[in-house]
Order: sequence, then structure tokens, then C-alpha cells
Amino acid sequence: MYYFGFRRLRTLLALVPLLLFSALAARAQRPPLLRELSLRTDTTTYYLSRNTVTVQEEPHFYFYYRPGDDTAELRATPADPSAGTLSLQRSADFTLLDSLTPVAGGQYYRAKLRFTNLADVRFLSLTFRQAAPDSAGARVQTVRLLPVSRTTLELRPTDTDLFVGEEKVFELSSNNPKNIRLSPEWTHGQDIDYRFDQEKGVLRLHVLANAPGNRVLTLRPQTERPFLTDNNRRVTYALPPLRQEFTVKSSRLRFLSVDKKEITLDEDSRRKGVELILDNGRTFDLRHTYRIEDQEEAGGALIAEVFTRQYLTNDRVLCWLRVYNTHRQADSYLYIKENDQAKYITNFNISPQTTVTALSVRHRGGDWTSSNTVNPGETVDVRLEGVSLLRGRFHFEDVRVVPSDSSVRSDAAVVYRVQVPIGIDKKRVAIDNAGQPTDFALTVREFQRPHPLDFVGVTFGETVRPVTRLNGPILYDRTIRDVVFSFNAGAIDSERQLYGKQHLTFEIRTQNAKGDLIEMRTIDNVVVCPDGSSVRAAFYQDKQCQVGNLSLNNLLSARKTYDLDDWSKIIVTIKHTQAQYQEPGFTQRLELVLQRRVKFDIDVSFPAGLLTKQLGGGEANNYTAFSGISLATLAQFSFYNPNKINKLRPYKVGAGFVALNAFNLNSNANAARDLGLVVLGSVYPTRSDAKLTFPLYLGAGYLVNKGKLFFLFGPGIGIRL
Repeated sequence: MYYFGFRRLRTLLALVPLLLFSALAARAQRPPLLRELSLRTDTTTYYLSRNTVTVQEEPHFYFYYRPGDDTAELRATPADPSAGTLSLQRSADFTLLDSLTPVAGGQYYRAKLRFTNLADVRFLSLTFRQAAPDSAGARVQTVRLLPVSRTTLELRPTDTDLFVGEEKVFELSSNNPKNIRLSPEWTHGQDIDYRFDQEKGVLRLHVLANAPGNRVLTLRPQTERPFLTDNNRRVTYALPPLRQEFTVKSSRLRFLSVDKKEITLDEDSRRKGVELILDNGRTFDLRHTYRIEDQEEAGGALIAEVFTRQYLTNDRVLCWLRVYNTHRQADSYLYIKENDQAKYITNFNISPQTTVTALSVRHRGGDWTSSNTVNPGETVDVRLEGVSLLRGRFHFEDVRVVPSDSSVRSDAAVVYRVQVPIGIDKKRVAIDNAGQPTDFALTVREFQRPHPLDFVGVTFGETVRPVTRLNGPILYDRTIRDVVFSFNAGAIDSERQLYGKQHLTFEIRTQNAKGDLIEMRTIDNVVVCPDGSSVRAAFYQDKQCQVGNLSLNNLLSARKTYDLDDWSKIIVTIKHTQAQYQEPGFTQRLELVLQRRVKFDIDVSFPAGLLTKQLGGGEANNYTAFSGISLATLAQFSFYNPNKINKLRPYKVGAGFVALNAFNLNSNANAARDLGLVVLGSVYPTRSDAKLTFPLYLGAGYLVNKGKLFFLFGPGIGIRL
């Protein structure tokens, strides 16, 4: 029985891997996210179900494009619309002009997109994501795209005659020249060797005949982007072969080949000569000098001289070649002459010594400049100009040369894309040619770009705040003991953005309540250096770097901030010192106003026509007649509008003395004159420019002579001088 139980347990354990594999297989066989996907260009609509081809064992959705086609309409139909919302992940290879929008209740989705560069982009794909409404997770499907192009290439020569050893150039016509793969190297071992190149947007075919007779040139061009053959089932880069028949003629003079096709014209090759192996001309005399000219007729320019030294076993001659002028094989043949009589022809290039005459630098997004300064961590294009630069082997010290398809290379100019390390510790990047220094180099200069002024903080009795957050006048209702500026040096440089030293100028002005200038100071060239958190901190060390805070009271001499009167202003303008930068800097203005809520003052006014009422019974309870001009001396409180600068509210409250009928000129001796101790409230007109005003008074008090309480109400006369 024990044995039987053990066998059952072993059987169950053997079934566990099978069950796991079945579960994984079932999960892997989940249906695709999309039922259909279409891409509509200007002329044709392509469908995923019909236009699919296998490339490198993976299905690709192909579509044809023409140069200039970059916009397409995308329509995606989900397999299960109820499974969730469909979305398209963003990519640097295309731009969504219209977002993926559901149509017909989510039965399909439509979007409009623009491809970045179909001619150069690689591994183009569309990734769709469907978010599930429950917690089952999102589903993702990636559709790989294959842009293909119908490229044609034609050769229609006007002259089919060639000569042995002569290079000839023909123009090729194509509907998509950029898609033709260039081959700068010559083919070898054919009756007619050839190579492709491009100059000023024109495809050119270089041919070089090697044997006389009727020869057929067979071109096998390749494309950069593929196209489909065999009913759109096979991807290929090979265009159909081009065949052209040429008549190759023998030269009237025997062509002698040389072992060196490139000769440098320099002091050594002109005086000492270059060792050269030349075909045996049969009539060569040893230890003899022959003249080499660029024309068959007599009187041609001296290009070089060849001195025959000895015969070699392979029917060739060892010579010394001294060169005196430059020559290009494509220009003409070289004629070996004796006594002005052409004996043989040959051909090779004689190029001047590689010399750099000018250097220019282009920063990202800028134009070419003659300045040789570069910054740590940036990638720049460096253009060298001179002669015979294609033969140079240039090396940039301690920097990385980044390969670039758009680099310009010719004998007159070469362009290198150079990436300067962010931690470079040199001030000069030498440029060498084949191990020999040139007269040009790159100068490494620290970044010096204006940073937004959020690294400058200010405090005037509260916590430190960035000056960029203090916009407009700031009303402060307490005494300003000092205005202190601090600098967050760690907020200037980051890992991806370097700004370098910040040169700031502080313009300080203090004004009284009327706007009159009290004092003006300008602090030039305050240098704030990034702190140790910057990767270039070791290179920012400078005695001019600001250490510590900047106190306003240490700069003001006339009146300190705590001595300023009510409603005085402190105006500080912080800006970058423009002379230190090549681009506009930032400016921030700080305006502090010493706000007051209440104003206390002694006021002398002239109430007139007061209406009073005495308390105490009898006739005193009646209102008296309007009095004459009185004299009021009050200690008053005025109240400022909290939302305006130095603007009083139209009412005041005070207490003091009122001499009733003080200026009553009536001859009646019973005129009601008395002295009252009062508490008065007054209302003034809101116009601040009025010279003559008529305030209203309301209050109560105590009559000293009559010993009674009374109320008073009436107008007054105010004169503003």
C-alpha cells in the first residue's frame, strides 16, 4: 500500500510541468490586440492583413513612399472594442498631428501622423496599448513598419568611346537619388572598373577601362531603403543590373602603370624624390632622367621628373620621382618625354601637402563661427579648411569624434562632429595630422550662459524667497531691519545643463513717500559660482566668486533701511552683466514699500455752521442755531487703504478741543461761546488734488463753561497748501 501511494505521488509530480506549460501556452496564444490596421498616404491605402512581409523572421507592415511623403492617416480597428480604450505610444520617429480618436463608439480609431524622415529612419514601429477596465492589466501590440520605395536608375551616355587607363565620368538619372548607395571604392579585376559618387545632388558614375575592344559594363547598384519583388513577397536592396556597351580604344602611346597612385608634393618629394616602380618601357635607358608633362605637344608645364635606376625581375623599373606641380588623374594623362618627344603615358595624382588654413565651429542650433571655443559636455561640428584634406589623418586630443552621415569631406574642407567630455581637464584640444601637430586647436571654455534668477534669494524680515517669485510692489507693514540677498549656488548647474559663472549687477535706489530719490548705488559684476555639486566645480575656482550674503545696509550710506520714513521705497534691480554674455540675460525688479496702516497727527481745522444739542433738561434739550466758525485742535488718527500705496481712507477719528463760535463777529454779547472737550469723527472728500475741501464733522463732548454734555454735527473748511 505504501508502494502504491508513492507511485501516485510520482505521477502527480510528473504532471505539474505539463500543466504549467499548458497554462503558459494558453496565455501566449492570446488573440492579437488589433483586428485590422490601415495606413493611407496621398494615393494608396495599405492594410496590415494584406501588406505584410517577413524581414529577419519578423512580420513587417510595408507601405510605399515617395520623396516628400511624410504625412499619413492611421486607422486602427481593435479586436475587442469593449476591452478598453486604445492608445498609441509616442515615438521620436513620428509626430501625432491628431490624437488617436475613437470613431463609431470605439469600433475603430483614427489619427493623423507625420513621419520624421522616412529615408533615414531605422526600426520604425507603431506600439498600441489597450487599457483594460478591470485589474487584468493592459495589452500591448507592436506593429513593425517597413517603408519601401520604387527607385529607378538610368544610364544614358552620349559618348561610348573609352581609352585604356582614362577615367571618364557620366551622370546618372534617378527618381530618388538619395536612396542610391554610393560606393567610393573602385571595383577591381573587371574590363571596366567603376565607382559611384554624388556631387551637388547629382549621381555620377566613374569608369576606368583596362582592356581595349568592345566591352560591356555591368552595373549592380544597391539602394539604402529596400523594395519588394516577387509579387511583394521578398525584400531586396539590389536594383536590376544596368548594362552598357563601350568601345575601348588603345592609346596611341603605351600606358605605363605605377605602384603608387598618390604622391605628395612637399619639400622632400621635390628635392630628394620618391621611390617609384614603373612598367618597363623597353626603350628606357638606365641612369637617365625623363621629363613628365601634362600635354603631348612640346612646351608643356613640367609636372615631374623620373630618374631610372635599375631593372627589376618582374619586367619593371625602379625609379626616383621628383615632383614639381600638382596633378589630378581626371584632368589629363601624364606624358613621359625625352627631348620634348612623348614616349609613354602614365597617370597618378600629385597632391599638395595636407595643410589646414582655417578652422570654424558650429554649436548645436547655431551658425558657423570662426571662434575655436567649445564647452565641456557639448557636441559641436568642427570644419577644417585647407588643401589636400582628404589625405589627412586628423586626430582630436582627448575628445570623441562622432560618426555622422552628413559630414562634408573634400580636398578643400572636412567636417568632424566632436563630442567634448563633460569632465575634460584641459583648456586646449590639440588637432594632429598623422601624429604631427597642426597650427590649430580647440579652446575649452567653461559655459557662461545666463541662468534664470531663481537662484537669487532675498529676505527682509521673513523667510528667504527667490526673487523671481516677488513680482510687483511688496507692501511691508513692519520695520525693515535689513534687506539681505543670498545665492543658492547649487541650483545653477545640473547634470544635463551647465551654465557656469553668473555675473550679476545690482542697481539699488531708495525713495521717500513723494518719490524723491534718497540714494542710488550700483554694484557691478557680482560673480556667483556653482558650488561643489557641479561636475565642473573644480574649474570654477575664482577669487571673484561671491562668498556669503549681500546686505543692503552695508551698501547704503545716506539712510539705512530701518531709518526710512513711512511709505518709502526700496527698489533693487538685479540683472546679468550683459558684457559677460553673448546672449540676452535675465532681469528681475524688487520693489519694497514701507506700508503703514494708521497715521497719527495733530490737526487744526475750522468747523463752521455746527449744529449742537446739549443734554441736561429744559431748553437745553433743543437744537441750537447754526454756530459760526469754530476752532478745533484734535489729535487724529488717519487710516490708509491697505490695497493702495500711500492713499488715505476718507475718514478720520480724533479727540481734542473745540472752541465754539471762536470767530463769531456778532456784536451780541450773549453769543454762545464755549470750550468743549470732544471726540470727533470727520469725513473728507476722496479727491487728493482739491485745494479747498469741506469736511463733515460728527461727535460728542463736554462743555467746560456750562458743564453739560453735548452732541455736534456740521461742515468745516479745509485748505490744502
